[in-house]
Amino acid sequence: MGTQTSGKYRGILVGQLVLLLILLALCELLVRTEVVSSLYLPAPTQVSKAMVELFQDREIYKHIYVTLGEFVVGYSVSVITGIAVGMFLVLVPWAEKFFRPYLSALMAIPKVTIVPLLALWLGIGVIHKISIVFLFCFFTIAMNTITGIKQTADQHMKVAQVFEASRYQTIMKVILPSAAPTIFAGLRISAAAGLVGALFGEMLASKDGLGNILVKATSLYNTAQAFAIVVLVTLVSVLLIALIDLLERKVFMKWKSS
Repeated sequence: MGTQTSGKYRGILVGQLVLLLILLALCELLVRTEVVSSLYLPAPTQVSKAMVELFQDREIYKHIYVTLGEFVVGYSVSVITGIAVGMFLVLVPWAEKFFRPYLSALMAIPKVTIVPLLALWLGIGVIHKISIVFLFCFFTIAMNTITGIKQTADQHMKVAQVFEASRYQTIMKVILPSAAPTIFAGLRISAAAGLVGALFGEMLASKDGLGNILVKATSLYNTAQAFAIVVLVTLVSVLLIALIDLLERKVFMKWKSS
């Protein structure tokens, strides 16, 4: 059974790679035959060349460091506060009924309308970018935490009561392990959104970061470099989600089984 399953996954992976190669080859053909202008859609080889040139220029590492630094700080704060607020709203009997309308109203406000105000209130420095990342991540994490905790089975809570578990033990041994899959789903979604938020903030007003390079590339009609930045950000986003998946498997699954 295990061999069949691994073979099935290998087949899917091969199929995915073949499809990707076909799409890239088609794009290359359309650009080289001038069916599509490279001004609008660069050929994959042009994007690859632009990517190599970016890394040959050592400045790119500084911009990656700036963007990831803004993301890590904003995302970490949103994870801590999002999970804490979600737990508070569910575990304190009156809290959700009182604060839920405010949380829903804040979540419904279009984020693009808040970002210019953040620049007015906070300036255009690092705090501005961190705040945008927080704004893009917090509500998803908080709402997923609320949903996950509410999905805790009544039988598990009754067992904890029978064994006279303390409040802390109930939270750590019953509630959080039950809510963790939903919380981790929110962490994955918000990780990708937070990175986009950091990029968005840099595109609006910044002297450094990947968003700043993207703005410069598009203003100069350097489409290949713009696509190279998009590919780079996509790869970083995929890596971040993979790290969250690894954390869930290596830490949460052991915690849950214990």
